[in-house]
Amino acid sequence: MSGDNKFLGLFYLSPFIIGLLVFTALPFMASLYLSFTNYNLMNEPVFTGLQNYIRLFTNDRTFRKSLWVTLIYVFTTVPLKLVFALFMAVILNYKLKFINVFRTAYYVPSILGGSIAIAVLWRYIFADVGLVNMGLQLIGFEPVNWFGDPTNALFTITLLRLWQFGSAMVIFLAALQSIDKTLYEAASIDGAGKWTSFVYITLPLITPVIFFNLIMQMVQAFQEFNGPYIITQGGPLKSTYLLPIYIYDEAFKRFDMGYASAIAWVLFIIIMALTLIAFWSSRHWVYYAGDKRS
Repeated sequence: MSGDNKFLGLFYLSPFIIGLLVFTALPFMASLYLSFTNYNLMNEPVFTGLQNYIRLFTNDRTFRKSLWVTLIYVFTTVPLKLVFALFMAVILNYKLKFINVFRTAYYVPSILGGSIAIAVLWRYIFADVGLVNMGLQLIGFEPVNWFGDPTNALFTITLLRLWQFGSAMVIFLAALQSIDKTLYEAASIDGAGKWTSFVYITLPLITPVIFFNLIMQMVQAFQEFNGPYIITQGGPLKSTYLLPIYIYDEAFKRFDMGYASAIAWVLFIIIMALTLIAFWSSRHWVYYAGDKRS
């Protein structure tokens, strides 16, 4: 029976295993090989060694510009999104009337935010005659050229990313609700206020969740494509030209699949390196139940 159960379990897992191999593992390894080739989708790949990577780091100004924009985007959106998501989770953790309705309403943008329709709507909201400029004119301000100025264009796609804070908020909310309330009661008896309790009780106890959200949001931010591509197409002056957009252009507009694969692997290495740094740093600030630290 144990053998039958083992094969039955493998049978139930087979769709996931096949999907993982066919749609993840094989393309992953194929892209590594293609990054060392000259391949235009029409002809057979021609092995060129490290030429794609040499070109990438020595002759490609667009790559350096795109990498810089991507790093600004990630290191701006991730901290702000985490702070705002935690702030909203703390508010929604209170027992208020219709609190479940508010929790649902704040989570909805995370479901819709990555869609093409929302990106198009966002473009119209910040258009020259969009809702934002109409609101500014009503209160006496001049309309802003949101998409024509490089700084403003990056700000608009950053706002779209921040607007999708619901998933991180829900995870923070679950962590807040799991904290033993007697800890706050004991701190209150000792004279601790709300802020002191938050800093010395809440934050240390939810550091594992902060770490999880940090990793997830960072990886997602590095892979951001839909919003920036639909809203600005990487402009103006490539001020919103994130690396995923550059990879797409090289692969499906210029049909240089080998070079696009090289860029994708550099992006993967950057994400992996930052993730490893985050894991290394976590030993200094992430506290798990049962940890004994001086």
